[in-house]
Amino acid sequence: MNVEKKLGEMGLTLPPSPAPVANYVPAVRSGNLLFVSGHGPAFVKDGKIEYIRGKLGRDLAVEQGYDAAKQVMLNILQSIKGVIGDLDKVRRIVKVLGFVNCTEDFPDQPKVINGASDLLVALYGERGRHARSAVGMQQLPFGIAVEIEMVVEVE
Repeated sequence: MNVEKKLGEMGLTLPPSPAPVANYVPAVRSGNLLFVSGHGPAFVKDGKIEYIRGKLGRDLAVEQGYDAAKQVMLNILQSIKGVIGDLDKVRRIVKVLGFVNCTEDFPDQPKVINGASDLLVALYGERGRHARSAVGMQQLPFGIAVEIEMVVEVE
């Protein structure tokens, strides 16, 4: 399957491992399940960590939120790799929970979180299809646009 090769073919690369911003670890393995902590849309620009910030429905359009969710998933994949060593050891994406920083009248949380879900299906095919929730939030840490956590079945 070679997930990292597929990423390269898509013009994507895994970012440096995101560091936790509080007292937690990026992911915990229990048996064959990996519970991934909430990750945000961090990226490196000019050697510094930056975040995609803003509120959907006010500061950002759906397309920008979609891209933010895709960036979050790249960060999550890097954390998964850090625990299991090889992204090809993912058996199944079980559950994705997406939080969208949005105005109270913003109705398109599912369209935003599709940025993460579409990437998972592109990389893993049917094994990447998952149960999912996409919810709106009044605020997220540091004003980030999207936060995602997930559960993954691994070898």
